[in-house]
Parts: sequence; structure tokens; C-alpha cells
Amino acid sequence: MAQHADFRTEEVKVNELVAGTLYSPQNAKKPPLLILLAGSGPTDRNGNQPGVHNNSLKMIAESAAKSGIAVFSYDKRILAQMKNGTLDEKNLSFEDFIDDAKQTISFFKLKKSYSKIVVGGHSEGSLIGMVAANGNADGFISISGGGRSIDKIITDQVVRQAPMMKDEIEQNFAVLKSGKTFKLENPMLSSLFRESAQPYLISWIKYDPVVEIAKLKVPVLIVNGTKDLQVPDSEAQLLKAAKPDSKIVIIENMNHVLKVIAGDETENAAAYNNPDLPVSETLTTAVNQFIKTI
Repeated sequence: MAQHADFRTEEVKVNELVAGTLYSPQNAKKPPLLILLAGSGPTDRNGNQPGVHNNSLKMIAESAAKSGIAVFSYDKRILAQMKNGTLDEKNLSFEDFIDDAKQTISFFKLKKSYSKIVVGGHSEGSLIGMVAANGNADGFISISGGGRSIDKIITDQVVRQAPMMKDEIEQNFAVLKSGKTFKLENPMLSSLFRESAQPYLISWIKYDPVVEIAKLKVPVLIVNGTKDLQVPDSEAQLLKAAKPDSKIVIIENMNHVLKVIAGDETENAAAYNNPDLPVSETLTTAVNQFIKTI
């Protein structure tokens, strides 16, 4: 356990695969709890992964804790599986992460120590959180979350860099959307369509964010930035249209790792590995105020 002037932190283990940091405001009796869900890849509780170190989720958690909100942010299960040598990519599914989020919500509900539980998901964690929060949480926050199914978002991302790949990528996704895998012939697309990753993509594609967010019967906050190169703010507008009673905040110059960028794409890319650059204050203010008004 670590002490801070405004909050304390401790390691909490939900189960064998889910462990994270619990931020508890000092002298707060039954505070609200924010459960943070990380984005795609082997992302940890702080929002970092190999080659990407920006502390984005840690900064959100610390800001919330300073304002009187408890936060639990956990490592994705694949980090524990990688550490203990049990990661089998071909058997990983999107539902695994949904189940982890649901178990985490239940774990803290049973403690009866919190006035309400809000789920906040970043990027891929947004869609995971939408599904997990339905019927289980008191509020939901989408941070840089997609408004279309992941095949469409990935296609756009790749085509911006390699337009000649468009037809092949769409054909590959069409096969996966039918529930089938295929033999990859183009090694240039192995990072995306390697055969061990195809079952996971199949399980992910079938979830449509606009369908899932419309199911929520709790207050919803949607946040995105105008300099997000991975999930443009137009995706947030799709979520807003599907959930008209939600609150939307579009933050000028905020990128995908939630930092404010004054310059070009070079500065944007550098922010992914700058743990000293703070996240947007507009973001943390919006998150904290939303939770307190539920």
C-alpha cells in the first residue's frame, strides 16, 4: 500500500488473471468507484504496453482519486498469461475481456464500499465496457471508443497508409464476419490477419458499438479528441446518435492517448511515449464531473 496526500493505492487481485491498482481517496466514506478498462493489445493498468509508455490511464485515475473518486485500473489478462506462459492466442476471445470486466464489477459490488460503480473504457475497452456495464453498472464512459465495428475501423486505419490494400483487407474481413478463418497468403498483412489472431477478430467483429450503447439504461458520457488518428471524433458522434440522452465532449487537439497536441503528426506520435506529458485537463474534468453528477 502506498500513501499520497490525497489518496492511497493498493494492489488488488480480482482473480488469477485480473490484478490492478485500487486508488482510494483519503478520508472518503463510500465514494463512487470508477473501473477503468484499457485499450487493445497487451495494455497494463497505467495505459502502457511494450513500446508505448504514456501513463494515460494512471493520470486519469490519479486525477479522479484527488477529486474524491475511487478508481480501479487493472492489467489485461494477457499480461498475466504472458508472465506465466499460458497465453494461447488462438483461444483468446473478446468475451474473455467482457467476462473479466463483469467479474471486476461484481467483485467490488460485493464489498458494498462504494456509492455507485461507473465503468470507463478506452478504445477497445469502450466496447468491452459497454457490454459489461449493461445491467451491472450505474454509469458508463466511452473514451476514444469506436462507433463502428472493428473491421471498418481497422480497414480505414490501414487504407490511410496503404490504399492499395483496401480490397484484400475487405475480402479478409468478409470471411471473418462469416465466422470462418482463412489461410493468409499475403505476409504484409500478417500482423493483422495471422491465423492465430483470426478467432479473436471473429469474436470482436460481431459486436456493434451503436447497438451495444443503445442498450444501456444508465447515464453515458462519450469523449473523443480532434487529433485522434486511430479513432476519429466522428466515431463519437455515431455513439451519440445511437444514445441521444448521452453527454458528448469533443476535446480540441486531444489525441488517442489523451494528450493535447499543438503540432503535427510527428508530435502526435511522440506523445505515445511521453509519460511526463499530462492528459487533457478537459478530459479529467469531464470524467470527474460526470461521475459526481450521477
